[in-house]
Amino acid sequence: MISIICGPKGSGKTKRIIDAANEAVATAKGHLIFITDTKRYMYDLRREIRFIDVSDYAIAGLDALSGFIRGAIAGSYDNEYVFLDGVARIAGKPLAEMAQLFYILEKVAELRSIKLYVTCSCAEEELPDFLKKYL
Repeated sequence: MISIICGPKGSGKTKRIIDAANEAVATAKGHLIFITDTKRYMYDLRREIRFIDVSDYAIAGLDALSGFIRGAIAGSYDNEYVFLDGVARIAGKPLAEMAQLFYILEKVAELRSIKLYVTCSCAEEELPDFLKKYL
């Protein structure tokens, strides 16, 4: 399952995804992973959440990001939640060019029964059609 958290820059998307991650700790039976491109929010997350700053790994492009996320998920069969903050910023691509990434993430989420939350910096009406089903 993929859920999109969208809104224009400065609308509180990161706060919402951090709150969702912290709330999920109470009911999660598996592991939680939070992926972003800054250490800024590291201490806002509960310690039970595995925090990954992709800037430590020189992620460049959609293929690298896709492989990195799949690798993080493959690290444990007990992963239940993945939170991805700033997907377009991390990939360096506009959302409109990310259909293949979201297709792959959807298949991995279904196969591994993972709840995947992703922030996208745009208004809901500006989301590409392939992302609207995840709202």
